[in-house]
Amino acid sequence: MPARPHGRALDALRPTTLETGTAPFAEGSCTITMGMTRVLCTASVEESVPPWREGRGGWVTGEYAMLPRATAERTRRERRGARGRTQEIQRLIGRSLRAAVDLTALGERTVTVDCDVLVADGGTRTASITGACVALEMAFQRLVSEGVLDASPLRQWVAAISAGMVDGEARLDLEYVEDAAADVDFNFVHLEDGRLVEVQGTAEGAPFTRDELDELLALGAAGADELIRLQRSQLVFEDFDARGVGLRMSDNLTREELYDRDRARQEAEQERSTSGRREEQLG
Repeated sequence: MPARPHGRALDALRPTTLETGTAPFAEGSCTITMGMTRVLCTASVEESVPPWREGRGGWVTGEYAMLPRATAERTRRERRGARGRTQEIQRLIGRSLRAAVDLTALGERTVTVDCDVLVADGGTRTASITGACVALEMAFQRLVSEGVLDASPLRQWVAAISAGMVDGEARLDLEYVEDAAADVDFNFVHLEDGRLVEVQGTAEGAPFTRDELDELLALGAAGADELIRLQRSQLVFEDFDARGVGLRMSDNLTREELYDRDRARQEAEQERSTSGRREEQLG
């Protein structure tokens, strides 16, 4: 049986992290890392909606781009507008996020989530969706903390993952060398309750059987569950006080409690510093 790169199990995700607050000027931001793939996701809020959306609630949309040296060889920037693949991925990101959001509760405002690929090693569209959902929830929590919204319009987490048949094996979360060699390649977008938002799949090489499809579906569901657990474990708000100090907020901390905790930390640090200087003087 052929070995996967880095000895990874067939049903294992690549090492995955979600780092929040990586773009301090955005209402919400998250950098997702899956193996070597890295995507910066930023959520921006506008107090308006497209004309065709007026009177019908809010709107959530996504944009996607890849840095020229995200790939092994330089990729030209899309200066004349998004190409077909980019447009497809942007629409997928938007559809996936809207499936998890109560657009009526959002009110007449637009949230645009930009997904910029820093390093591409397979699975950039699926990583973009998973990271975008975290950035989106951070933006919603900011609106709640500012009194603009009563509660977050995010009704469920949404995550995406790839799976495919490589060398006759069903594998989860394909990196580039596996994706390039795959006979069958699928992308799955899952809501937290287990429902599917989208399934994209094709036989790149040999056709696949129903049993193989079922195996890939099971892999995708398990992988998405793991990603959603990771999303839920993140602190979903990053604020910055006047000094530029990052303050993280979780659902069970109010802004006032957060600042109180930060002041207490500063006072403790100042006390330790004062005690250290006093000991030096006495020593």
